[in-house]
Amino acid sequence: MSAPDLSGKVALVAGATRGAGRAIAVELARAGATVYATGRSSRVDGRSEIDRPETIEETGDLITAAGGNGVALRVDHLEPDQVRALVERIDADHRRLDILVNDIFGGDRYAQFGTTLWEHDLDGGLRMLRMGIDTHAITGHFALPLLIRRPGGLVVEMTDGTAEYNIAYRHQVGFYYDLVKAAVQRMTTAQAYELAPHGGAAVAVTPGWLRSENMLEAFGVTEDNWRDALERVPHFAISETPTFVGRAVTALAADPGAAEFSGRVVSSGQLAQRYGFTDIDGSRPDCWRYLVEVQDRDLPANTDGYR
Repeated sequence: MSAPDLSGKVALVAGATRGAGRAIAVELARAGATVYATGRSSRVDGRSEIDRPETIEETGDLITAAGGNGVALRVDHLEPDQVRALVERIDADHRRLDILVNDIFGGDRYAQFGTTLWEHDLDGGLRMLRMGIDTHAITGHFALPLLIRRPGGLVVEMTDGTAEYNIAYRHQVGFYYDLVKAAVQRMTTAQAYELAPHGGAAVAVTPGWLRSENMLEAFGVTEDNWRDALERVPHFAISETPTFVGRAVTALAADPGAAEFSGRVVSSGQLAQRYGFTDIDGSRPDCWRYLVEVQDRDLPANTDGYR
């Protein structure tokens, strides 16, 4: 696979403070795009409600270290005025937007896995919907008029789970989390339809079992020794670094035929097979296929047959 070339392209990665969003911003910049990376946690203004130490300025530092060109900005995508000002700045700076990556969430902070709708904390659940749905709608509202100025614009909606996997109610993660991810898929369908007359495309991309900062911390390991967790959770072997999905989005964005995927949900593993990239260790994990064919076969079904 030849290295993706996004020279001259302008990208906005909304929700780039950590995890997949951070890696996507870095990889897009590494491929030559000018990247605007946004998030709420800041060295200057402190942590967001997610209450983790990563900051959006660190993402900017990583973009620079990768040899890329980018701007890291504190933006709350629930605040329309802030998003409007962000898009106006991109317009003033470049008069174009070629790639929009909607990776805003953080609502898993409020997830109460294994609870029913009536057991789940209502305020936390509704906040999760705001963080995972409203943010995407607000960002698209302001960013898409700039993106459609030129044919070939691409919207990437980041989600969790393939369309096939999410057909069944994911009761283990609960009502609100399941609803957010179903809504992201539907937003992709809608934007694909609305962008098509303008030569644009919208694709939902899901990572697999992501070795994010939060996940590594939860398992008590680091990226250097993550395999130590396999003794306790053998299925963690199928996990992937955030860089893997960063490479997936970058390869997709560099493909002139990316519209082939418009309206669909594709995984990092599927895109790796298509474009030939690997994770940083040379592996090519296909998490969602593994979950269906291996892991979930061991899980008991509930009374409705859902796993």
